[in-house]
Amino acid sequence: MTIPGASVPTAIVLKGYPRLSETFIAQEILELQTRGLDFTLVSLRHPTDKATHPVHGRIRAAVNYLPEYLYQEPLRVLRAWWKVRRLPGYGAVFRLWLKDLRRDPTPNRGRRFGQAMVLAAELDPHYRHIYAHFLHTPSSVARYAALMTGRSWSASAHAKDIWLSPEWEKREKLEDAAWAVTCTRYGHAHLDGLVPGKTRLVYHGLDLSSFASPVREPSERDGSGDPVRLLSVGRAVPKKGFDRLLEAMARLPEGLAWHWTHIGGGKELGALKEQAGRLGISGHVTWRGAAAQSAVIEACREADLFVLPSRVAEDGDRDGLPNVLMEAQSQRLCCLATEVSAIPELIEDGVTGALVPPDDGTALTSALEGLIRDPVRRARLAAAGEERVRGRFDHRTAIATLADLLGLGPAEAESGTDAAA
Repeated sequence: MTIPGASVPTAIVLKGYPRLSETFIAQEILELQTRGLDFTLVSLRHPTDKATHPVHGRIRAAVNYLPEYLYQEPLRVLRAWWKVRRLPGYGAVFRLWLKDLRRDPTPNRGRRFGQAMVLAAELDPHYRHIYAHFLHTPSSVARYAALMTGRSWSASAHAKDIWLSPEWEKREKLEDAAWAVTCTRYGHAHLDGLVPGKTRLVYHGLDLSSFASPVREPSERDGSGDPVRLLSVGRAVPKKGFDRLLEAMARLPEGLAWHWTHIGGGKELGALKEQAGRLGISGHVTWRGAAAQSAVIEACREADLFVLPSRVAEDGDRDGLPNVLMEAQSQRLCCLATEVSAIPELIEDGVTGALVPPDDGTALTSALEGLIRDPVRRARLAAAGEERVRGRFDHRTAIATLADLLGLGPAEAESGTDAAA
């Protein structure tokens, strides 16, 4: 379903903005800005990252921060309620919220309704559509606010929000939404099975102008002298599998020269550091913490092998298609990952990278050792990976479907192969 109009004035609802871990969202927003979308930004949370990416500085829209916790701005919430209680859609939404609350009796559910009232009360009538990133909390706020005010709304689904949301909630949101998009075939198959025909596949893609092909000679490091440089980028959370990676690296043969660098924050970072110490490999590891995109690109250019051992966490959380893999491949860096979610949509084992089964420590150690010892194979996989990313995951082509859904129509000059093909 395409919303009519040359450019539909749109409020984009985000869980937090700006966030270092969500550059793919910022890049999408920037591309929509470039194409002429009339929009404003709404965030449910204030930023917690100390740094931002350059892409955030190029986004011109102002940000309206909703009350992160309702008790922090009680008068604002009360004023919003006083205003929206007279709206024709308020009663139906209140009953809908009570129905949701009975099935999900959590404080977060109450907070969503309060934030939705503030959004409905404060959003300029000029913005006729609400587009939420993530199908869980942001979509709840967008849905309640849109139904109160008679606006249309839509959602972009990614990873955790798909796999950790109950099916009743996903189904009902998709039924209410004008449309939805998701960034992987894996996620699309699931959502389309719930409400057929409502969800479109839109890969994020990369702004390849920001990821110039590196001028670098293939590394000849083979673990016999100068350590082979391993790199991982990602939050220290269970679904990333970094604990399994530490175990796998600890099993590498003595005398094999390697060094692993981890970039990213996360709640389990301290535990991972302690684990590296217990395994006796702390001397082989550098922890760099969260870093801006420019630092990640530079790290990719200095590395020999990118490793991301993603897995399905015990609570069902999992990656979609991690942008860091595309970023690494754009820098002609060989990638070793796992056969989880949509990763095989990007990496073809033995052709554009290497894949092992998730949580298979023996296979991960074997793959690590083989790639450490074989710089020629690393170079071949790296070159093929870069070619695939640059040919299939250019963000300008990937975003064409979303731009059309928002009433922008096709860009004046599209190039490259359809990333959703």
